[in-house]
Amino acid sequence: MALDPKLRRGPPWGLILLVAAQAVCAVFFLSDVLDDWRAMGSSISASRHLIVEFAATLALIAAIVFETRYILRLLRREAHLERSVSVASAAMRDVIEAHFEAWRLTPAEQDIAAFLVKGMTIPEIAALRGSAEGTIKSHLNAVYRKSGTQGRGDLLAVILDGLIEARPEPADAVAGA
Repeated sequence: MALDPKLRRGPPWGLILLVAAQAVCAVFFLSDVLDDWRAMGSSISASRHLIVEFAATLALIAAIVFETRYILRLLRREAHLERSVSVASAAMRDVIEAHFEAWRLTPAEQDIAAFLVKGMTIPEIAALRGSAEGTIKSHLNAVYRKSGTQGRGDLLAVILDGLIEARPEPADAVAGA
C-alpha cells in the first residue's frame, strides 16, 4: 500500500538550496583566502588574519560536508521507514483479509467491517455506502456473530491479536474461547 500522495514529498529543495548557497560562500571565501595569501607580504598581522580567515573557511566546508552527510542519512532513514510502513500496512491488510475469509464474511460484511476497523461510526459507514443505518447494524451483527465477538472493541482485539500472532483464528476457535 503506497503512502497518501499528500504525504509524499519530493526532494528537500529548501535544504538543497541552503547547502548550495553555503557551498558558493565557501568557494568565495576560499578564493579570497588564496588571493590574500598570494598578495600577502611578510606582515605578521596579515598572516594572523589570513589564518583566522582560512580556519573559518575550513570550518564552513567541514559544516557543509557534515550537514550533507547528515541530510543524506536522514533521507535514507525516511525511505527505509516508508518502506517499512508499506510492508506493515500490507501485512495488516493480509491479516485482516485472512480473518474475514476465516469468518466467511460476505463482501458487504467485509466492506463494513473494514470501515469499522478504520474507526468509522455507523452513520459514517451508512453515508459512505449509501445504505440505511439499520442495514449497517444488521451487517455488523452478522460480522460479530461470525467472528464470535461481542462488539467493535472485541472485534478489534481479535484482529490485533491476529496481527501479533500473524495468523487468524477460525471463527469456531474464537467463539469457543
